[in-house]
Amino acid sequence: METILLTLYVLVWPVIVLAVMSLLVKGFVADWREARREGRTLL
Repeated sequence: METILLTLYVLVWPVIVLAVMSLLVKGFVADWREARREGRTLL
């Protein structure tokens, strides 16, 4: 039982990281498009 729980714990982390990274990239792309539309830089 302990081995199964540890395996699930290890396998869930990449899914959580992927979700967080996807949200960050989505926000960055949205800001980047808005800046390009307005003719300004991101920085």
